[in-house]
This record gives sequence, C-alpha cells and structure tokens, in this order.
Amino acid sequence: MTNRQHENGNGGRRVAVREGANHALLDDVAKRIIEQLQEDGRRPYATIGKAVGLSEAAVRQRVQRLLDSGVMQIVAVTDPLQLGFPRQAMIGLRTDGDLEAVADRLAELEEVDYVVITAGSFDLLTEVVCRNDDHLLEILQRLRAVPGVLSTEAFVYLKLRKQTYTWGTA
Repeated sequence: MTNRQHENGNGGRRVAVREGANHALLDDVAKRIIEQLQEDGRRPYATIGKAVGLSEAAVRQRVQRLLDSGVMQIVAVTDPLQLGFPRQAMIGLRTDGDLEAVADRLAELEEVDYVVITAGSFDLLTEVVCRNDDHLLEILQRLRAVPGVLSTEAFVYLKLRKQTYTWGTA
C-alpha cells in the first residue's frame, strides 16, 4: 500500500490518501506494537517494550518507522457531540466522469472526514459532521455542486452503537 499526503487548501489540513491493494509486511513484533498502541495510543514505550520483549529505544525506533512508512498514525480521536457537532451522516454519492477526481474534491471539504470509493449502488461514501440540520443541508448542497456528482443520499446517524479502531493486525 502506498500512502500519499497532500495539503488540500483548507488551512494546510493534510489529507491521507491510501492507494493500491498491497499491504506492508510486518513482523510479529511490529504487529504487537501496533496492537499495544491501538489499545492505548499514549502507552509509554517502556511499557510496550516489556510487553513485546524490546528496549524502550527499540520500540521508539520501530514506532517511528511505522509512522514514517504510513502504516499507522497516532491521533486524538474525539467525540463530535462533545465538540458541538451533534449531527453526523453517511452520504452515498452517484457520480459521472473521473471518480478519483471527484473523491479528491470531496476530501477537500472541511466537514468531510471520510471518503471511500465503493462498489455497489453508490460510487462514493462520505461521512460528515455537522453543527445541526441546517449545516447538513448546506453541506449536501455543496456536495451536489461538485462537478461529476449526479445524486446524493444522506443516512443520518441517530445513535452510535459501536466505533472502534482496534481491528488488530492481520
């Protein structure tokens, strides 16, 4: 898998783009380090080292290589409700023309936090976080104005039952 990052013109916000179907070959120790950080992204390297049988320095070096290669990111996961964004929605889009160009254009929108090219009845799925229903309507209008977007269908989140980032390592 190759990763590329580009600045999208939204105040320098970086957007990660994953390309290709290949995946990095990770040894068992790297996988265990990732699993430790999936459980707690602030876990001290010394604690991880004890769990995986490496020194703190060796863990630090391996984590840096995993970050540099794009295998993982360490980020603060926030609760949109607590930050004043009580409305979330998944939006299915049908498109025409250059699908990747449309996806890149959607990824530039600040409120869009997720864009994926799909197979099935939608060409793209995007996830948005909004201040309220009026804000959602504004975003839908902006999405529909993107060249190549033919139609949208919004799936408003009523209640989040599960969200996890600990799917482990294959």
